[in-house]
Amino acid sequence: MKTVTPQNRILDAEESMPREEMRSLQLSRLQKIIDYVKRVPYYAEKLAGVNGADITSLDQLSSLPFTTKQDLRDGYPYGFMAIPKDEIARIHGSSGTTGRLTFVPYSHTDLKNWTRLVSRFLVAGGLQPGNLVQISFGYGLFTGGFGLHYGVEATGAAVVPAASGNTERQIAILRDLQPDAIVCTPSYALTLGEAIRASGIKREDLNLKLGFFGGEPWSDEMRNRIEDDMGIFATDNYGLSEVIGPGAAGECIERNGQHFSEDHFLVECLDPDTLQPVPQGEKGELVITTLTKEGMPVIRYRTRDISSLHYEPCPCGRTGVRMSRVTGRSDDMLVIRGVNVYPTQIEEALLRVREAAPHYMIDVDRPDTLDRATVRVEILPEMFSASMKEMVNLREKIQKAINSVTGIRMEVELVAPQTLERFQGKAKRVTDRRPK
Repeated sequence: MKTVTPQNRILDAEESMPREEMRSLQLSRLQKIIDYVKRVPYYAEKLAGVNGADITSLDQLSSLPFTTKQDLRDGYPYGFMAIPKDEIARIHGSSGTTGRLTFVPYSHTDLKNWTRLVSRFLVAGGLQPGNLVQISFGYGLFTGGFGLHYGVEATGAAVVPAASGNTERQIAILRDLQPDAIVCTPSYALTLGEAIRASGIKREDLNLKLGFFGGEPWSDEMRNRIEDDMGIFATDNYGLSEVIGPGAAGECIERNGQHFSEDHFLVECLDPDTLQPVPQGEKGELVITTLTKEGMPVIRYRTRDISSLHYEPCPCGRTGVRMSRVTGRSDDMLVIRGVNVYPTQIEEALLRVREAAPHYMIDVDRPDTLDRATVRVEILPEMFSASMKEMVNLREKIQKAINSVTGIRMEVELVAPQTLERFQGKAKRVTDRRPK
């Protein structure tokens, strides 16, 4: 892996603001946003009788109503917009993997803030002026492509807008234009690394040093595999379209959690069942309130993302609360025979087995009274001609790894290389056929 010299370059004073000053700024902005969101009929009803001046402490945040994805869908398409249509600068949308799309309008100020927030985590992760960045995210309603594009340019780096897909062309760009950094989902980074190896191109023939990955949960084991395959230093970043897109939080070079931009967001970590705060450092569901968003502000938005929050000082000098890597979504969690399982746990287990490729699908059904989970796993090309005994041993090795991580036994089906779907955007790993 190439080494990156820590820059510890901080773009904005707010990133290193003392905690008490930050809390004072957050309170002031919360008071203003409470009055502002009443432009939206949903909040005018939910916050009837509550004025910004009534909020005298951040502890009162818990008395405010939640907002859910379903609420936003019920307001389709403009029900949560807080600005006139002629003041819209751009509209993005959620990925729409289930149900109706959620459209998110941005004001001109929103776009400026968004660009700055993205540039924060890029600089924190080692990007420097003069670097060349290949963006292999889709450009369109998905916030990843445009969000990273303008954020990269704001740092003084240059962009190759490769967009998503066409892996052969992506590799040609990496080889011929020699970018310093790449942006994509971690699952697509795995695909690129695999294709680079298959093409015969040596890591040393590429100029890649940095990878900025987001858009889906991924494990430390996946990070290690990507770094080994591509010879880069990889960092994680977090965001969602309903809040702003990428830029809500991101790792610095210390990589001990993603720094939240607390001057723009109030973040809580709650038990997804009781909706009460979890102790510091324990996992729960992230709930976010936007403090500066004009186009579509949200109050206590339930992200469904499972993470934990940490307030200890970071050596980089940034003082914002840090979130751990997202381990999954509360609505993606599988309950199999009474045990909670996230797809990232399967990924973690597979990446411990070097003979298995990190490409898998989870099939869940209930043929009788008990749940049955089968994990289809690709074998590496060099294992394709292995003996029956070697294949049986590999399957048992994978089963043991999954059992050690999840606590339950799953069936394992080994499949030939390149037979499972590759994902250019967010990976979809689960097929659940159990009766509802």
